Amino acid sequence: MMERFEHFSLAITEISRYWRKLATEEMEKYDLKGPHATYLTTIYRFPEGITVPQLCEISGKDKSDASRMIAILEKKGMVEKKTVDGSLYRGVLVLTEAGKEAAARVSNRAARVVALAGKDLDDEQRRAFYFALDTIVGNLRSLYRDGIPE
Repeated sequence: MMERFEHFSLAITEISRYWRKLATEEMEKYDLKGPHATYLTTIYRFPEGITVPQLCEISGKDKSDASRMIAILEKKGMVEKKTVDGSLYRGVLVLTEAGKEAAARVSNRAARVVALAGKDLDDEQRRAFYFALDTIVGNLRSLYRDGIPE
């Protein structure tokens, strides 16, 4: 029988691989890469705009990755940076009309994928799954931050 560690690792890896492939396939329609989906859909949730540090915190991405991805989204006409108090330094990212259309479609498609992927789970199983997932993430975060006890 497969060990828990192996089962956990392989399942997470496989989920991640298929999710990336689906995101890449979806984003090709906009001549973008799969990782752009996270940025578009996160900015989409903040129609009033979001700062780069907020975007990094919410999406779990580092600033250098965010800067590269945002530059591409700006070049493609999906995102623009709006000034705050006359300065771009603390400006906010907002979606253009093209960005809003793409983000709405990608968000809807992602929700559909999540629903279809979990179609065999009832509400109680789904709640238990997300509770377990959140618990594991929190515990792994703590272990990374504090170290693995001897």
